Amino acid sequence: MDKNFSPADIEARWYEQWESRGYFAPSGQGPAYCIPIPPPNVTGTLHMGHGFQQAIMDALIRYHRMRGHNTLWQVGTDHAGIATQMVVERQLEAEGTTREALGREAFIDRVWDWKAESGGAITQQLRRLGTSPDWARERFTMDPGLSEAVQRVFIALHEQGLIYRGYRLVNWDPKFLTAISDLEVVQEEETGSLWHLRYPLSSGKGHLIVATTRPETMLGDTAVAVHPDDERYRHLAGETIDLPLAGRTIPIIADDYVDPEFGSGCVKITPAHDFNDYAMGERHDLPMINVLTAEAKINDEAPERFRGLDRFDARAQIIAELEAAGLLDKIEPHTLKVPRGDRSGAVIEPWLTPQWYVDAKKLAEPAIKAVETGAIEFVPKQWENTYFAWMRDIQDWCISRQLWWGHRIPAWYDEAGNVYVGESEAAVREAHSIPDDTPLRQDDDVLDTWFSSALWTFSTLGWPEKNDDLSAFHPASVLVTGFDIIFFWVARMIMMSLHFMEEVPFHAVYVHGLVRDGEGQKMSKSKGNVLDPIDLIDGIELEALIQKRTSNLMQPQLAAKIEKATRKQFPEGITGYGTDALRYTFYSLASTGRDINFDIGRMEGYRNFGNKIWNASRYVLSHTDSHNLSEGDATLSLADRWIQSRLETTLIAVEDAYGNYRFDLASQALYDFVWNEFCDWYLELSKPVLWDDATATSEQLGARRTLITVLEKSLRMLHPFMPFLTEEIWQTVSPLADQEGESIMLAPWPGRQKDRVDAESEAEIEWLKEIIVGIRTIRSESNIPPATELPVFIVNATELDRERFSRSEAYLGRLAKVSGITVLSGEEPPPASLMALCGDLEIMVPMAGVIDIEAELKRLDKEIERQEKEVAKLDGKLSNKAFTERAPTDIVEAEKHKKTMAETALATLGRQRTQIEELRSA
Repeated sequence: MDKNFSPADIEARWYEQWESRGYFAPSGQGPAYCIPIPPPNVTGTLHMGHGFQQAIMDALIRYHRMRGHNTLWQVGTDHAGIATQMVVERQLEAEGTTREALGREAFIDRVWDWKAESGGAITQQLRRLGTSPDWARERFTMDPGLSEAVQRVFIALHEQGLIYRGYRLVNWDPKFLTAISDLEVVQEEETGSLWHLRYPLSSGKGHLIVATTRPETMLGDTAVAVHPDDERYRHLAGETIDLPLAGRTIPIIADDYVDPEFGSGCVKITPAHDFNDYAMGERHDLPMINVLTAEAKINDEAPERFRGLDRFDARAQIIAELEAAGLLDKIEPHTLKVPRGDRSGAVIEPWLTPQWYVDAKKLAEPAIKAVETGAIEFVPKQWENTYFAWMRDIQDWCISRQLWWGHRIPAWYDEAGNVYVGESEAAVREAHSIPDDTPLRQDDDVLDTWFSSALWTFSTLGWPEKNDDLSAFHPASVLVTGFDIIFFWVARMIMMSLHFMEEVPFHAVYVHGLVRDGEGQKMSKSKGNVLDPIDLIDGIELEALIQKRTSNLMQPQLAAKIEKATRKQFPEGITGYGTDALRYTFYSLASTGRDINFDIGRMEGYRNFGNKIWNASRYVLSHTDSHNLSEGDATLSLADRWIQSRLETTLIAVEDAYGNYRFDLASQALYDFVWNEFCDWYLELSKPVLWDDATATSEQLGARRTLITVLEKSLRMLHPFMPFLTEEIWQTVSPLADQEGESIMLAPWPGRQKDRVDAESEAEIEWLKEIIVGIRTIRSESNIPPATELPVFIVNATELDRERFSRSEAYLGRLAKVSGITVLSGEEPPPASLMALCGDLEIMVPMAGVIDIEAELKRLDKEIERQEKEVAKLDGKLSNKAFTERAPTDIVEAEKHKKTMAETALATLGRQRTQIEELRSA
């Protein structure tokens, strides 16, 4: 092995071997274990959320692969209708043309060309993370097989009356001219105005005041609503209003939805331009007057002078006319949430338009029951409440989009407006006996990308064809996803799978949190705190990082602010930490369901962890690779038995953590064992055995076998978290441990050996560690050089302590540089000494000739002061009758014991101080 570990030298090499040799494919042996990847957008690039999610899935897949399961991690990408269309339209714009000029078929061909050239960027980035999905099975939601599944589902649901065409409100993007999902709407807090308008009563007996943030929609008002119990207005219910500017009369209605405390208590109702008003309009059978065009301009339903005006220009004109007519009561500054398209940036309009819908309520019932009965489990469980809240109040799902890129809706219209659904125009004509000379036009819309994604668990496995993969890997074992798409994706997969497969799509849903920056802030371009996982792996120079963070920002002041903050945070850019360090950082933070604050300092710590493992492996190999470890009888020392016991205990803890999706606990257990117990303690404890020529050959063989065995098993346990480092080391280590094989990822997970758990050796080594730490503490605090051998006196030793000291003399001599140990009886006075307490044991190092007396007196004074405060605190607690009479007896006794121990320590410290004073006076 090289002297230093360099991730860049090994990662690409090992990944290419793993993939080219087909190691990621299902083995065909053992129980099935399957994870469907949440398909990233084909236009996407890797972000920290992706990195976190992929790391979790890969750990589960690698772990279960090593457990002998027939693992499939189904990989693929989503065609991302609006995002992909936008990318290609920008290319066309740069070329001076448009998709309309190109025509639909040519435009679709152009998108496929783009996909072939640039659509694989994110899958290459996933490889950089060390992920191990079966790339040979990679799917794309527009693949022929998946497209066939989408069409089959649409037709079947339509035939069953579960898909219909309706005229309802949608989120409308007036820039891209399409309906969009709630997930594609960003609610941004902005400063605006609240206009208070006077609406005259038709009776001429005054007016009502209504408040609105969107005055232009008043042209489509069809009622004013008041609360039925509002004494100010309830008598007006049934009367009418003369709607200003519009020349229409509208009713005053009473509805419980109105909040009497908000504004004047009167609300203008515009059913065609507000979701809440739409629901009220349906309850009261109000007309729905759409006053906007698809481009958000005023249409012909409004008075002529407003027609053709942009909505915001119309707003200004309406306010001016109302003010001139004395109908503007007041204008107030108002902070409000403005809905904008996440990609267009345009203000989204609730817009009345014909669209295709899925009757979600009927599909939701079995999906709710599947979670209620435990057929599907959410981890953490509290997300089930979110799921139920959404599903029990589910609305019909708008599945049509006014785009060209996507699965085109398989519906045709005749000139009379009749609609026919089928696989093709020919199939439609045949099914409905439509003559060839009767013109038919296919629906121009495409399906929402969430529609095809809802079929992901079974369409990727070849459905509607029945095959071995579908039988083996459906339902999937677990879905790993973010909470933000529980409704948009998870719930819809459950509905579709239950309806078409008659089984759940997966048994468990592991819901992870968001990845935030080190301060807990959400990562965003505008905050300038976005981290790129690839930059953390490879490193990036400061100027390149600044360019990355500030490019495309429209506000120079914001760009300058982000540049300044970046220079302060990363004065020398970002050092490359390697993939394994990034992954381990993710696992260390992955407590169930919580958002994680990503701290680069942790990455540095886990890079050091990798270096620690590398250096420890070099030490182990230096003592094993030139020795015959397979022949001869070995004797296991106390340290050998202890580390093997700790390995077994750690294995159990890690397996339990995997079972509960507690990657943080698994990573911590491995870190503590490998760094603290194996590297820091066992390697040191092995040195007296290996370096002392007088040690029996059988004991040396026992130590060598233990070194290589524990290292090799530790590498296998670490592999799902740190695949590259462990593979590189294992290739050298495994033959010495009789674990030969092509790759560590195909090696079996270490089996449990309950007979290796040795409570006696664990207790004795813990005792020994306390003694060594106590002696080292005395050295450190008294500035005694590490190489200085020290005589040690022991006070208050039990018979068991005496036996342990006799067995541990070699360890103490090598690890604590002890020249001799004298166990004093209670009657023998110890010499003036430095002292450390290990429970009741007093460890004493004579001071003569080894310490700075003045510094030691200061240390003792500080410790005496601390113990005096402890005694005073406990005294106060135990003299408080409210505590002693109400607290459980065992707790009161524990506090009394603490006080006794503190008083004993205080007396010992006092004696030690007196001795040092005497030594100084001598």
